[in-house]
Amino acid sequence: MERRYMITGGGTSGHINPALAIAELLKEDAEANGDTCRIIFTGRKIGLEGELVPKAGYEFRDVEALPMPSKPSPKMISSYLALERGKKQCISLINDFKPECVISTGGYVSGPLLSAAKKLHVPVMIHEANAFPGRANKFLSKGAALVMTGFPGQEAIFSKAKKVVYTGNPVRNMMFGRTKESSRNELGIAPDQKFVFTMGGSLGSATLTNFIFDMARKPEYKDICFFISVGKHNSVEITPEILAVPNLEIREYIDRPDLYMSAADCSILRAGAVTCAEITATGACAIMVPYPYAAHDHQTYNANSLAQKGAGIVVSDDDVKAGKLEPVLIGLLNDPAKQEQIRKAGSSLAIRDTGKRITDAIKSALGNES
Repeated sequence: MERRYMITGGGTSGHINPALAIAELLKEDAEANGDTCRIIFTGRKIGLEGELVPKAGYEFRDVEALPMPSKPSPKMISSYLALERGKKQCISLINDFKPECVISTGGYVSGPLLSAAKKLHVPVMIHEANAFPGRANKFLSKGAALVMTGFPGQEAIFSKAKKVVYTGNPVRNMMFGRTKESSRNELGIAPDQKFVFTMGGSLGSATLTNFIFDMARKPEYKDICFFISVGKHNSVEITPEILAVPNLEIREYIDRPDLYMSAADCSILRAGAVTCAEITATGACAIMVPYPYAAHDHQTYNANSLAQKGAGIVVSDDDVKAGKLEPVLIGLLNDPAKQEQIRKAGSSLAIRDTGKRITDAIKSALGNES
């Protein structure tokens, strides 16, 4: 039997990586039951999903969509018209493909597919990664066959859905089972090399980028290797002088953060829900700098939930700008015992059966329990 699903979600890696993880889980579950599995993703070709989804080997369909303004403005008209055009595209796709259900991980690109599925009475399933749901997922959860949550206690928020299940946040299987030694071997990093990995999310972080550029240029830190993923929309100028710094490596984006997070003596990261799940899955020694403009400040909540259990250190964005991250980082680099303590605390928080929780919830909602 061929299982068929359509998945949507995009804009940032916080939406795309969970979608790819769910796709991987569905394929593995189908194969384990002797079935085949075909999955089609929808989103914007010009968005990050338009790059990452095909790269992961999945079919991708470009569907028209625009962000909906949070406050009334003339842009609402063009956003609504784009939604309607995208919805028509998705109605045609659904009629041709005939999926068992459609699954969303959020972002404005999900609107057309979920709206089309509701019109055609195809089961809608949503995964919400954050403690405070995004607008698209919250609005479109009414009547959804299933809402899966990354944090517990969200039943009241999604009270208009038919079923709410706490699954945790999915991360790709490659995130689990790595060691610092094996990842360093794969990346060619010497065991005694002090290595700092920094990633400000798919859209980048000027605060973290400026911090790393400044650190790498200081003579006293010339023996520390700094590796930074600056993001596709990096706003910090990368000058010839920066490119010439010998102990600094700059990438726009990496698709194997598990290698770098596990290999690094210290990883400096934002605190999105999926990033936090990846921290625990990889056993990273993390300094978390929550994005200060996240809705409801949910990244600070995410970061504190780990730090309170010893699984990382939290430094605010303002404190980074004020120069307070440097002594924290150097102190941690000079304290291998503390690094190992953080790694062990993080690993102990990893939810290793998230995949089973998700596939079981989807099959149950479809009436396909095995």
